[in-house]
Amino acid sequence: MLRWLTAGESHGPALTAVLEGLPAGVLVERTAVEGALARRRLGYGRGARMSFEADRLHFLGGMRHGRSLGSPLALQIENTEWAKWQAVMNPEPVDGEDLRRADDVGAPQELARNKPLTRPRPGHADLAGMVKYGHDDVRPVLERASARETASRVAAGAVALRLLEVAGVAACARVVHFGGIDCDGGMDWDRLPELDESPLRTLDRDAEDRIIDRIDAAKAAGDTLGGIVEARLKGLPVGLGSHVQWDRKLDGRIAQAVMSVHAMKGCEIGDGWRNATVPGSQAHDPIVGREGGRYLRGSNRAGGLEGGMTTGEELVVRAAMKPIATLMTPLSTVDVVTHQQVDASRERSDVTAVPAASIVVLSMVALVVADAMLEKFGNDTVSELLERLDAYSLRVAEY
Repeated sequence: MLRWLTAGESHGPALTAVLEGLPAGVLVERTAVEGALARRRLGYGRGARMSFEADRLHFLGGMRHGRSLGSPLALQIENTEWAKWQAVMNPEPVDGEDLRRADDVGAPQELARNKPLTRPRPGHADLAGMVKYGHDDVRPVLERASARETASRVAAGAVALRLLEVAGVAACARVVHFGGIDCDGGMDWDRLPELDESPLRTLDRDAEDRIIDRIDAAKAAGDTLGGIVEARLKGLPVGLGSHVQWDRKLDGRIAQAVMSVHAMKGCEIGDGWRNATVPGSQAHDPIVGREGGRYLRGSNRAGGLEGGMTTGEELVVRAAMKPIATLMTPLSTVDVVTHQQVDASRERSDVTAVPAASIVVLSMVALVVADAMLEKFGNDTVSELLERLDAYSLRVAEY
């Protein structure tokens, strides 16, 4: 079983991710994890913070000489802005005079770091979190609810992707709809390097200029944009997951993981939403023959999952991301101290983070699928996993 947890606040000293259950012998190159973290910072429409977030990565345990040991793997992502936030976010008690000196942030449009935030932002965890945990200030809620936390998920997901690569699985994260404009462009595994070159992480070059114009217009209006992202995995064996119990169905596990990502409001497997609108004859995937030791499908409308199990076709997962809830032209809210109607607080934010969200969603899908892979084939060592996977593949080829 592969388990993972993250810890840390947006402006705390660091974010931490712990992976337990990773087999011994997985080669985890620093460049692979740092590359994933860099992709999470990219995309047209990001704010100024992305230009100085360095995401300094440290392996704190579970690794030796670049390979996993089988013990819990701990990754830490250092906050390069910590020096500015030591007084306000220090885990230890802080003298009142030190807090007062933290007022000067050097950016007139921002609230002082230590000033109580009493105007919860609609669309955020602010108000519900304050009520639930008894805070009279939004800061203790927004620091953990911030999408900055996804950096630790991406670091853990990069390790899961390395494990899946060893097992012969290829992965892709891309944007298929952006701010009201379709930009699918058709999936082409041979063009994956182009996704890193695209400021929108899309293969649809014809739509890029129109989308960029829409992002610029939203920025000028103090508004934000959402979109639809897609994660794909190719080369998965048949039968990951199970049909026998609700919490073992892989589509349910994937949906829970995807919906846990900040700002995600919908999850689709394959042509899920479209399939709800057409007859069954147009919704399912005919089995059209057998070749090379595998059964062939005439389509992949199911997105690689049937009955809670992988079919051997490409796993296709899409997620709908709402527009970011922090607006530079704030929505109305109520101050929790004065109970007066006011404009919501403003924290530093992006116009959009849809391209980055695709990286986060892929990371979560990879973690769930890697867990299912280890569940079926074992998690002590990589060599044992591959031996069992090979033996299973031979049996499947004879079925």
